[in-house]
Amino acid sequence: MIPKEIIRKIRRIQIRTSHKVDELLAGNWHSAFKGRGIEFEEVRPYQIGDDVRAIDWNVTARSDRPFVKLFREERELAVMLLVDISGSQHFGSSEQTKRELVTELGATLAMSAIRNNDKVGLTMFTDHVEKSIRPRKGSLHVLRLIRDLLSCQPIGSGTSIRKAVEHLNRTMKRRTVVFLISDFLDKDFEPVLRVARKKHDIIPVVVSDPRETEMPNVGLVRLQDAESGEVISLDTSSRRHREVYRQLYRAQTEARDNLFKRLRLDPIYITTGQDVVEPLRRYFHKRELRR
Repeated sequence: MIPKEIIRKIRRIQIRTSHKVDELLAGNWHSAFKGRGIEFEEVRPYQIGDDVRAIDWNVTARSDRPFVKLFREERELAVMLLVDISGSQHFGSSEQTKRELVTELGATLAMSAIRNNDKVGLTMFTDHVEKSIRPRKGSLHVLRLIRDLLSCQPIGSGTSIRKAVEHLNRTMKRRTVVFLISDFLDKDFEPVLRVARKKHDIIPVVVSDPRETEMPNVGLVRLQDAESGEVISLDTSSRRHREVYRQLYRAQTEARDNLFKRLRLDPIYITTGQDVVEPLRRYFHKRELRR
């Protein structure tokens, strides 16, 4: 039996995300992920406006006019959500925690995929894979994904993006659109991500909280690492301590962004308290223009 509170939360997310999904689909989900097909179909004479990269030079050489290749569009995508539910996701300085944000993101993307007749699956991870569900179609399947995003109580508390991506590489044999949703408070995952991007379409979605960028001046506080459990005392009234915190955060984000650049991955950045639609729509529009 699903607890009534979880049922109510699923219903609230359904209502809240349905309008967001309509906006995303109007914002070119289909065009962003299904531009050029993958299967050759036929050739036809070149027409003004055709992409010159589609010219079939062999046929053109045998004819007195240019011909272009036509491709059959792939009608069905496999979409996989890799969602970080580690201890750091419980942090949130506004009305929303990062865990609530990744749940809303996951639900919005899953419903968008299903509404576009694509398959969608889910892998939730901490310092190991907590649960994984293969991509499938259907509204009931999406409700199951939303339920699991809401109710999964992880055993682990740390973060291992490496293990999550290794699981993806082992289990997903066909090319998959992968939304890797995390705060990326981890390291040593570049090699396995480099392997994954050769086969899959990897889209990092970086979730953060505004308070993480700067330590507020609130005097002496005790801080606990949500993943390791370590507790320290920190004098936040010290300008030097606040500056060290700021520099550490900047170094961490620069290292993460440089990794994305090396791997030629185009990330999406979303913070707690922010409407998820606009960053996603901007990203899809940018992808559409690149195709």
